[in-house]
Amino acid sequence: MLLTRKKVRIETERMTLRPPIHSDFRAWAAQREGSIDFLAPWEPAWAVDHLTRKSFTNRVYWAQRAIGNGSAVPLFLTDRGSGALLGAITLDNIRRGPAQAGTLGYWVGQSFARQGYMREAIEAVVHYAFTHMDLSRIEAACLPENTPSRGVLEKSGFKYEGVAQSYLQINGRWRTHVLYACLRGDRRGRTSAG
Repeated sequence: MLLTRKKVRIETERMTLRPPIHSDFRAWAAQREGSIDFLAPWEPAWAVDHLTRKSFTNRVYWAQRAIGNGSAVPLFLTDRGSGALLGAITLDNIRRGPAQAGTLGYWVGQSFARQGYMREAIEAVVHYAFTHMDLSRIEAACLPENTPSRGVLEKSGFKYEGVAQSYLQINGRWRTHVLYACLRGDRRGRTSAG
């Protein structure tokens, strides 16, 4: 693992997790567009310019600023062998001080779903957050009916903590989400993240 405050690169068994770069645009747009029916039920509605180069350029600049100021760690999942873009994971809303916490969000392209990539990515990012960022708590939320997302969180050491009413707008509607968290040194049971 090569890790610094300004440059983040995490190597897993099958993937390299790294910040997005401008040359990722075509692969990212193709992966998102090709997976729209798979992703749309679980995500906030896409802006009309979501798949444009300008929007992606803004995303890259946001990622650089967020990593630089320590507010988020947005990473693309790429196959170590082929370099193919598989999806993305972001540790966002990083809170320092008494909280030492962050919120995890993720997506994977439809053709790469249910192959263990997201579990591998979640475990790597959680390990990084606990050991290199000194965070104590990683949170995640998903729709109650999103069984695959709930399963990957549970298999990655996250524990169910409750329900948040009207948590996020998904497809234009305020939706209730189930809340999960993974704690460093979790006394609620062993986690596979560290």
